[in-house]
Amino acid sequence: MTQVDGNKKIEESLIDIAVESWRFSRLFGKVVGKLDAGESGRYINQLRYFQKKVEENLDSNGLKLVNVEGQPYDTGMAASALNLGDFGPDDALLVDQMLEPIIMGPNDLRKQGTIMLRKVVEA
Repeated sequence: MTQVDGNKKIEESLIDIAVESWRFSRLFGKVVGKLDAGESGRYINQLRYFQKKVEENLDSNGLKLVNVEGQPYDTGMAASALNLGDFGPDDALLVDQMLEPIIMGPNDLRKQGTIMLRKVVEA
């Protein structure tokens, strides 16, 4: 195995761990949200610390997690929408939920994200 192949394999492993950490953080955040305020504070701080460490390690390797939740959907987004077929071509859409984050490298996309969309409700 060449060094380039080895570096690519390490980056792929780091991306995989980052995506799984992102998923776990979201789940853990939901569980902590169900605790009473007195209990949840310590756990929220631990979660923030964990997320910060993941981001620092990604950053030191030129990678970044991108979350587009709540943003208007654009067909050029680096994410595949699982429920795009549920909407018409003229519907205004928002990213309702990220199922997997987008991972960007220093100059390009390293991993496409996965999203769920919702229609914009006009008041």
